[in-house]
Amino acid sequence: MRKPNIAILGATGVVGREITKIVDELGIEFNEIKFLSSAKSAGKQIEFQGKTYTVEEATPESFDGVNIVLASAGGSTSQKFAPEIVKRGGVLIDNSSAFRMDKDVPLVIAYVNDEDLRKHKGIIANPNCSTSQLMLVLKPLHEKAKIKRLIVSTYQAVSGAGLAAINELTADTKANLAKENFENVCFKKPISFNVIPQIDVFTENGYTKEEMKVVNETKKILHLPQDLPISCTAARVPVYNGHSEAVDIEFEEEISPDEVREILKNSFGIKVIDNPENFEYPTTRDASGVDPVFVGRIRKNLAFKNGISLWCVADNLRIGAALNTVRICQKVIEMDLF
Repeated sequence: MRKPNIAILGATGVVGREITKIVDELGIEFNEIKFLSSAKSAGKQIEFQGKTYTVEEATPESFDGVNIVLASAGGSTSQKFAPEIVKRGGVLIDNSSAFRMDKDVPLVIAYVNDEDLRKHKGIIANPNCSTSQLMLVLKPLHEKAKIKRLIVSTYQAVSGAGLAAINELTADTKANLAKENFENVCFKKPISFNVIPQIDVFTENGYTKEEMKVVNETKKILHLPQDLPISCTAARVPVYNGHSEAVDIEFEEEISPDEVREILKNSFGIKVIDNPENFEYPTTRDASGVDPVFVGRIRKNLAFKNGISLWCVADNLRIGAALNTVRICQKVIEMDLF
């Protein structure tokens, strides 16, 4: 198996640091690795596998000789460098929303739709964080009983909005407890002791861009019909890390809660915690810092025929961003697609 030269673009950001950690954890084999950032962060030092690396400012020439780029530097940066990466023969695995709905760019969750990787033309998109954890749950259930209708409500941690949002939750909470005034910047409303029913901007149909990402990305990843009804409500909650989702699914075929539990217990990347009589169900604290998507509260949906309701939780920085990016890298290497 060939070993690639790897670059991590956006290496000093929250997700970039997590990508670096997971490259080591998963034992990704490479010839060389480099860490790239904006001019603002260039020159910083990164300790990785016993060596000290100096972060370089990303330029077109930075990608000379690089086979795979793991990028989490924002959409504008990805759009700027994507042509340069592809022109030089590299594969961009992009964590931004820049290319997700491009018909020529595969949108991939590792172990869900790996075969779509073979269609890449130099760019592979990593889905939105809330979509990512959901796909590992839905794929095996869809294979069993075929999804007919889907309603998702997400309760998303502030780390999904970056380091400034994490700091704002801390500062706002301290000010609130001290009964001091606080001016929120990252969010449209105060985040401490609050739930904000808006993530990203509103679109013409009244849904936010975040909600429409779940709708559109789910259809693309699972190859669902465009007219299959999916609805999403996304809310920001005062949690540092870990996204939670309440999921209501109507299936074409009958499927019982016990069948769902058994299928998910035997599915990749899923851990079922579902014993409500003893108050055993997943919370964000269970998910923080670990890889599985946790699922619980599996029960018959009372509003849908052939309906199931469940609760799923995952570390949004790992499964929702960094972990899947590195897993895609792993698959690209294993499938010899660079």
